[in-house]
Amino acid sequence: MGLDDKIKNAGADIAGKAKEAAGKVTGNEQLEAEGKADQVGADAKKAGENVKDAFKH
Repeated sequence: MGLDDKIKNAGADIAGKAKEAAGKVTGNEQLEAEGKADQVGADAKKAGENVKDAFKH
């Protein structure tokens, strides 16, 4: 994976954390859940990158 993809995934993780925090503060459980889901998606993409990087070297 390229650097651009890694930056996008890090951004998605940060956005997910912000969304989760906003949901907690406002009591919006749906927003909180969406934030957690965004983080899980970003983590999955990071894991995929790590596997691909492992096979490159």
